[in-house]
Amino acid sequence: MKYLVILNPSAAKGAALKNKPKIEKLLEKYLSDYSLIVSARPGDPTILAREAAEKDYDVVVAVGGDGTSNEIINGLMASKLEGKKIPKLAVIPAGRGNDFAASMGIPAEFEDAVKAIAAGKTRTIDVGQVFGGNYPQGKYFGNGIGIGFDTIVGFEAAKLPGFLSGIPGYLIAAIKTIFLYFKAPTLRVKIDNDTFEKQCLIISVMNGWRMGTSFKMTPLSKPDDGLFSLMIVEQVSRIGAIKLMGKIMTGKQEGHPSVKMPLTGSIEITALKGSLPVHADGETICEKGDSLNAKIFTKQIDLIVGG
Repeated sequence: MKYLVILNPSAAKGAALKNKPKIEKLLEKYLSDYSLIVSARPGDPTILAREAAEKDYDVVVAVGGDGTSNEIINGLMASKLEGKKIPKLAVIPAGRGNDFAASMGIPAEFEDAVKAIAAGKTRTIDVGQVFGGNYPQGKYFGNGIGIGFDTIVGFEAAKLPGFLSGIPGYLIAAIKTIFLYFKAPTLRVKIDNDTFEKQCLIISVMNGWRMGTSFKMTPLSKPDDGLFSLMIVEQVSRIGAIKLMGKIMTGKQEGHPSVKMPLTGSIEITALKGSLPVHADGETICEKGDSLNAKIFTKQIDLIVGG
């Protein structure tokens, strides 16, 4: 097997680059034929993933967080659209959130992740595509889209100092967001054959199940069933938001009167009042958008997962 390992030096605010020697030792121990490239700038992992499809690599390994995996997914999907045979995808989670890796069953520890890559067990996952904001031409995603409250949480978490990463950082950002982003926008939402208009505090459009390190948006989501799992949260009070946040962290929000969790193959959202802050796999789609739509493509990428 021939592996291209792409390390994002900016992942986890530079921590991924600091872990490079440790990761290289593990690659030497478990993989026989690999090339490691440290990406120079945003967008490079997408380009490198497309080149990997042309250079007969068997596996592309993302070393970083959700953004790194997202860039590589976009490169692989672009190559696939051109009719090329694409490499498998693997991940060594070295980012701030690592929600994609967790959602897909990839081990969290470096050594376990590299051992899983060497073992080579795969599952073929669905890939979503979102259109809108900064990406009218479309952007692919592996884990999910956040619309509203949880996107603001991500923006706020990114402003925190490096030592406040992972669960503590997202919790601080979530509490801050409860006071920053309280009045939900009024949205028109179309899912498959159903259309409704509501004030929605959060809409999570999930292929995976986790966002923000500790929030189980859609605990029963399957990344290979050809459907998005949605979590739609209507307007609640600030106290209600704090209580609901606890339920989402434990994955027990289904059945709450302000929460709906349907499945759909596509979604269209229009802001009738207010605007749409949106991210896909933690990458900003727009800060104040007015509309977007997303669709899912079934069984697109072979992903190496844990045992």
